[in-house]
Amino acid sequence: MYVYVQLTDVIDKMVEYEAGNAARIGHFLKVHSYAAHIGNHEKLGYPRQLILEIAAIMHDIGIKPALEKYGSSAGQYQEELGPAAALEMIKMMELPDKAIERICFLVGHHHTYTDVDGKDWQILLEADFLVNMEEEKMSEKMIESAYKKVFKTPSGKRLCEIIYGVNAD
Repeated sequence: MYVYVQLTDVIDKMVEYEAGNAARIGHFLKVHSYAAHIGNHEKLGYPRQLILEIAAIMHDIGIKPALEKYGSSAGQYQEELGPAAALEMIKMMELPDKAIERICFLVGHHHTYTDVDGKDWQILLEADFLVNMEEEKMSEKMIESAYKKVFKTPSGKRLCEIIYGVNAD
C-alpha cells in the first residue's frame, strides 16, 4: 500500500512541539539527517526508510513529558513517555498501524542498546550517537569506546571514522 507522508509535515509538527528550544530542534534535525543518510546507504528501502526517518525526527519527543512528570530528561523517562507523545502526534497521518507501532517502538527504545532487532533501530542508535558525540563534546576515548560498542552498520561506522577520526583497526 502506498502511503503519502511528507517528512516536512513531521518536521513542522516537531518544530512547533519544541518551539523556543533551538538546541532540541537542531538535535533532531541532525539525527534525522544522519539517519536518512545511513538508511539510504544501507538500502533500507520503502517503507522502512520512511519509518526510520519519522522516528529519527521524533526520537526525543519524550523529553518534554519527562521533564514535566519527573523533572528529568533521563533516557529511561524519554523511553517511557515518548511513545504516547509520538502516537498523539502521528495518529492523524495516513500510516498503516504496523508503521505507527514501529515508529512508537523506536521512539521508546532509542536509548536501548541491547537486543536490537532491526537495521532501522540500529541506524537510529548510530545517528543519535553521532550527534551526541559532538553535542556532548565526548573525549576521543569515549568516542572510540562508543564506536566499538554501538556502531554496527558499515555506513554508520564509516561516518564515525570520517567525522571523528576513529581508527577502525
